Amino acid sequence: MMDKRSEWNINGVHSDLVRVIRNAHKASPTFIVTEGLRTIQRQRALFEAGASKTMNSRHLTGHAVDLAALVDGVVRWDWPLYKILSLAVKSAAVEEKVPIIWGGDWVTFRDGPHYELDRKFYP
Repeated sequence: MMDKRSEWNINGVHSDLVRVIRNAHKASPTFIVTEGLRTIQRQRALFEAGASKTMNSRHLTGHAVDLAALVDGVVRWDWPLYKILSLAVKSAAVEEKVPIIWGGDWVTFRDGPHYELDRKFYP
């Protein structure tokens, strides 16, 4: 089971994405959920700070989550950890038959912590 903070942060997130994240956590409990559903105010603050490149974020509709890698219980932002974490999440998505997009695969703004439901299947 995920920690209380992660459970709180997936409130309002689409149930298919929640299944993927819970499945990934069972296989690799080396992360926490830092953000799920966002308010427009939170999105605007992230956009203005340069932490997001859009005001049309999938977080606004509950179609995205951000994960943070844990090493010995401490959040770490080292890129290699996010590549490893992506393998667990992508594997869980295949098992759950839920198409997702990993922000780390983006070319223009790589976002290692970010996972979202594919817009082609979840408009």
